[in-house]
Amino acid sequence: MRSAEAPPDGCLPVRNSARISSVPCLRLGLLDLRRMSQRRSALWPRVRTRRARGTLQTIPQVASAELGAVRDLVVWVPPGYSRADRRYSVIYMHDGQNLFDPRTSYAEPWRVDLALTRVGKPLHEAIVVGIPNMGVERINEYSPFVDAKVGGGKGDRYLDWILGTVKPLIDANFKTRPDRDHTGMVGSSMGGLITLYAYLRDPSVFGFIGVLSPSLWFAGRSIFSTLASTPHVPGRIYLDIGAREGKVALDDARRMRDMLIERGYALGRELKWVEDPTGRHNEVDWGRRLGDALPFLLK
Repeated sequence: MRSAEAPPDGCLPVRNSARISSVPCLRLGLLDLRRMSQRRSALWPRVRTRRARGTLQTIPQVASAELGAVRDLVVWVPPGYSRADRRYSVIYMHDGQNLFDPRTSYAEPWRVDLALTRVGKPLHEAIVVGIPNMGVERINEYSPFVDAKVGGGKGDRYLDWILGTVKPLIDANFKTRPDRDHTGMVGSSMGGLITLYAYLRDPSVFGFIGVLSPSLWFAGRSIFSTLASTPHVPGRIYLDIGAREGKVALDDARRMRDMLIERGYALGRELKWVEDPTGRHNEVDWGRRLGDALPFLLK
């Protein structure tokens, strides 16, 4: 299965990377402030003043036979990557539109680049692969189960594409450490659900995951049954929830925390639990908490 036709020299057709300054540079047109929501317009001046280091590259038109879709991947590499004589851990992240660039984000982006550079230790440096969602197909791709009301159920095909196409593509063209201990996944909301499911389904591939504000309610909370039937596999799981996300979400996340502990994931060693007292269900809070999650996930 080939996701992109390689040129004669065998190099992946990666677009020219751009040095990140006030706003990461992707393959986008000029920003049209007239089309921005009031919330995004209010956030824009604050986003523009933030500076981070690192390099973004776009891998265009990566196809998926499993999903019948084509999308660009956005890859962030840390400062000094081109000169470093070393290999890096890799974090695969969902909702790639919301990770770096305010021009593509639903609101303010996570600013994953800032979170990683703020950690500031070579031990915690990593490559981030942003996988954009497909809009109306987002729930279908991020749900391993079928919900009676909202549908879904393409999660296994989505993960098959990541494992069969995306990961080999990244490992072949970037300086990665492809083993389980250095391969992780991070997602929020429905992305948190598919991330947790990926860890349970493919324990030989993923050694660490970040599960932020997961949609554990989906399909009658089927993820709890999946966990109950899955043996404990050593690794690192970061799980969080915002206290302002509602009682149902909070209760579900606490139940998942307790169940993971019962399944053998030692709190503080294999499981990090964060209950954010001011946290809401949005990109701003997920990006803020990611900075605290990274040292645990990349240790």
